[in-house]
Amino acid sequence: MALIITEECTNCDACVPVCPNEAISEGDDIYVIEPDLCTECVGHFEESQCVEVCPADCIPKDPNHVETQEALMAKYEKLTS
Repeated sequence: MALIITEECTNCDACVPVCPNEAISEGDDIYVIEPDLCTECVGHFEESQCVEVCPADCIPKDPNHVETQEALMAKYEKLTS
């Protein structure tokens, strides 16, 4: 499952540099996560790095993009091949 940034985002920019897949970018009002690039850091780290550094605690799992660990690993392998 990809992650999503909620409206509680303060645009602090902490999440952008830690995303190994460059899935986070500026949206109209807040940062956004591209679900096709988000692997929740599977393959890179044990924990989702954006969630770890977010001071606003505004990056939950996106219920509209449900994926298994296996699907996230397959996406990681595709993105890094």
